[in-house]
Amino acid sequence: MSESTPLSLDPTGGARRAEEAALHAGGAAVRADLVGVTVWAVNDPDLLRRLLTDPRVSKDPHRHWPEFPERVVGRWPLDLWVNGQNMFTAYGSEHRRLRRLISPAFNPRRVNALLPRVEAITAELVDAIAAVAPGVPVDLRAALAEPVPVRVISELVGVPEEMADDFRRVVRTVFDTSVPLERAQANHAEYSALLGTLAARRRAEPGDDLTSALIEARDEEGDGSRLSEGELTSTLMLVVSAGYETTTNLLDQAVTALLTHPEQRELVRSGGVPWGEVIEEALRYEAPVSHLPLRYAVSDIELPDGGLIRAGETILASYGAAGRHPRVHGETAGDFNISRVNKEHLSFGHGPHFCLGAPLARAEAAVALPALFDRFPGIRLAVAPEALRPVRSLVSNGHVELPVLPHGR
Repeated sequence: MSESTPLSLDPTGGARRAEEAALHAGGAAVRADLVGVTVWAVNDPDLLRRLLTDPRVSKDPHRHWPEFPERVVGRWPLDLWVNGQNMFTAYGSEHRRLRRLISPAFNPRRVNALLPRVEAITAELVDAIAAVAPGVPVDLRAALAEPVPVRVISELVGVPEEMADDFRRVVRTVFDTSVPLERAQANHAEYSALLGTLAARRRAEPGDDLTSALIEARDEEGDGSRLSEGELTSTLMLVVSAGYETTTNLLDQAVTALLTHPEQRELVRSGGVPWGEVIEEALRYEAPVSHLPLRYAVSDIELPDGGLIRAGETILASYGAAGRHPRVHGETAGDFNISRVNKEHLSFGHGPHFCLGAPLARAEAAVALPALFDRFPGIRLAVAPEALRPVRSLVSNGHVELPVLPHGR
């Protein structure tokens, strides 16, 4: 792919398969247009893994992206993705400081303590689906895939029930990379206001939740590691957004894959393959996040094919294409196969920025998926697979709706 003709990435997410093929054909890293910004889309898993741990690759645009902020803030529809004050956009010691503040909320003890709530929420939702009359379709994304992670992360963060719908709406717009700049900015302002209200409530009534813990870290005097007010808001925005959307897509895509591959579904139903293998193959086959903006070259980086990422140029982690890379998975890279020996994927990232919520996402899927398929052995899609519409995003990889007939025929 010539640098003068970068591959254009569809902001509506409507051309994923064609874009992945073009990325694979173009090399380990391909020049691409990301809604008006030229990036290096890294799709080879080995190169991507190396760059995700390379100290010459930063996530801090303030220090390492020459175009920031003049050509980005208030001018680029995706500026929210790079203009935060949280661990997602931090580098080096700043990243370590911010990550340390959040890590306790996702440690194994805390995740295990959440499992009874995951099970109870799932059981309640599955009961509600069971109450729907035979022959009446159910949108499984709205009925199960979304509310399980939304309710779990809301309880973890301390989002009151009456605010959950507003948070859900603004998070959806964050991930909609097709919205115009003005709407993206208005949504960001509303999101920040909601988080301000949440923080005010938790200051008045602290609880055993992440918001209260971060407020304590914000307000305490100490060694200079305390959060600024902007870091508090931005960190909450990161946790809520990631916690809502990514696990929703994991559940959505895992269910879709099983419903469209009956032979694979029978393997897991018969006990031939455990649910953990289903989850890993779903993560490889349909990464919940297709592309994740952005990283920046601190200094020149030579590519395996002799190309060069120059200092200050932007790097896009193309997780969806990496999971389906034919160099790793051969001619069956595009097939859903839960018996596959090598289910290698980078869907939760790699290195210092590896997703803190990965154990929780896997735990939620390990509860929700068997609960659904055990309760509804005859469940099937209510529409043809080609009628399923992708969410309008080049970041988020899920469906607008997932209509199913829980009771089968």
